[in-house]
Amino acid sequence: MEKKKPCIAMVPAPGFSHLLPLIELSKQLVVRHLHFHIAFFIPTLGPPSPTMNSILESLPPNIDFTILPHINLEDIKAEDPVTQIYRTVTLSLPSLRHALSSFGSPTHRLVAMVVDMFSTDAIDLAKELKLKSYVFFPSPTTFLSFLLHFPELDEDHEMVPTGFRDLSQPLKLPGCISFQGKDLPEPFQERSSEAYKTVLHGCKKVSLLDGILVNSFVDLEREVLTTLQESNKNWPLVYAVGPIIQTRSTNINESNSECLTWLENQPRNSVLYISFGSGGTLSQEQLDELAFGLEMSGHKFLWVLRAPSGVANSAYLSAQKEEPLHFLPKGFLERTKGQGFVVPSWAPQIEVLRHKSTGGFLTHCGWNSTLEAIVYGKPMVVWPLFAEQRMNSLMLTEQFKVALRPKGDGNKNGIVTREEVARVVKILMEDDEGRELRRKIQVFKDAAAKTLSEEGSSTITMSILAREWTNLSSK
Repeated sequence: MEKKKPCIAMVPAPGFSHLLPLIELSKQLVVRHLHFHIAFFIPTLGPPSPTMNSILESLPPNIDFTILPHINLEDIKAEDPVTQIYRTVTLSLPSLRHALSSFGSPTHRLVAMVVDMFSTDAIDLAKELKLKSYVFFPSPTTFLSFLLHFPELDEDHEMVPTGFRDLSQPLKLPGCISFQGKDLPEPFQERSSEAYKTVLHGCKKVSLLDGILVNSFVDLEREVLTTLQESNKNWPLVYAVGPIIQTRSTNINESNSECLTWLENQPRNSVLYISFGSGGTLSQEQLDELAFGLEMSGHKFLWVLRAPSGVANSAYLSAQKEEPLHFLPKGFLERTKGQGFVVPSWAPQIEVLRHKSTGGFLTHCGWNSTLEAIVYGKPMVVWPLFAEQRMNSLMLTEQFKVALRPKGDGNKNGIVTREEVARVVKILMEDDEGRELRRKIQVFKDAAAKTLSEEGSSTITMSILAREWTNLSSK
C-alpha cells in the first residue's frame, strides 16, 4: 500500500494581514516540497473581500480552502478588535471540528495544524485529532519574546500593578532592545481590560504547541532568536522561516495600475511611497497635515489614501465605503499635479516597492510592510498606528537604523505637523542621513536574499520542518 503524503491544516485569524503571510508560507512550502498539500480553514466575520477572493481563487492546485460559516459580530459581545478577532475563531471551533473530522484524501494524511496567534484555541482540536500543532507568528521575534514572557511578567504585580503603562523602568528582555511601557500595544496597557485578558489567555496556550514559526530571519534578529532557542523555559521550539512576503501583488487592474505607469516616468529613487497598510487610518486633522507637509517638501510622492477616521485601525476588519479623495485639502490635487500621485484605498505595493523610482517608504510599520521594505531595500519614515507597530518603529530607528521617525507626540493631540512631515521627507530623500539609511538597509536586503537562497538559514529551517512533517505522514 502506497504511503500517504503530508497535509497541513492552516487556521488563520480574521484580517487580511493575518491570512496573507500564511498563504505565502504555504506557497513556499508546496513549491519546494511538491508532495505537500495545504488545507486552509478560514474563520470570518463576514463575506470575503474582492481582494481576498482574488487571492484565494489564484492558489495553486495543492492548496485548497474552506471558508467557515460567518460569525455575527452581535454574537461576539466584545468591542475591542483583539477580542473580536480571537472570539471569531473560538466561535468557529464547532465548524472547524466538523471540517477537520470530515477531511479525507486518498493520497494525503492530515498530520499538523498551523494556527495564527489569535487562533490558539484551535490547538485543543489539534490535540483531540492527534495532530502536531504550531503557531505561525507574522510579527518580529522581539514581539514574540515579549508574548512568551508575558504570563510570567503578569504575575509580578509589583512590576505591573494595573498594566504596562505603569512601568517605572524600561522593559529589557534577553536579546531585545529596551521598551517603555507606553511602547507596547494597547491591549497590554490596562490589566482590567478585556483585550489584556484575551491576549494573556492566548499566550498561556502557547506552551501547548509543538513549535513556533516566526516570520523573521537570523541575520535580522540573531540575538533574540538565539536567546529563545537556547532558553531553558518550557517554550516550544522557535523556527525562523522569514522573510515571507508576497512576490507580486494581486487584484491589479487598469485603475490601480496607473500609479505604476506614473512611476515609470519618474527619476530613480525620487519618489516617496506612503501607505498605512490594509487597515490603518488617520484623523482628518492629521490627514490634512500630512498632505500639506508632502506638498511643502517639494519631493515626489505616491500616496495610498484612505478616508479619515478617529480610530486608527477602523479599516482593519471592515472595508470603507467613502471616496477617499473627497477628504483631501481643497486644491491639493491641482497644486501637486506632476509632484504626486494619489491612489484611493489600495495600490500594488510589491511592484511599487521594487520599482527603481521609489526611493523611500512612509509606513505604519506593520511587519508585512516592514519586511517588504527590507527585502526591496527601501529606507523608511515610520508612523506607527496600532498593534505592535510602536515596537517595530523603535527597532527600525534605534536597532536596525534604517528609518526616521517624525516628532509628533509632543504636539497637540499627538499630531505630526506639516513642517515636521516636510522636514523628515527632505532628510530621507536628499540629505546625507537619508543616504546612510539607504546604505544600511541595503545590507539587510542582501542578508534577506541570502537567507532565502538554497543554502540560506530560513530555507534550511523550512526543509527541516518539511522532513519532520513527511515522517509523520508515513507513521
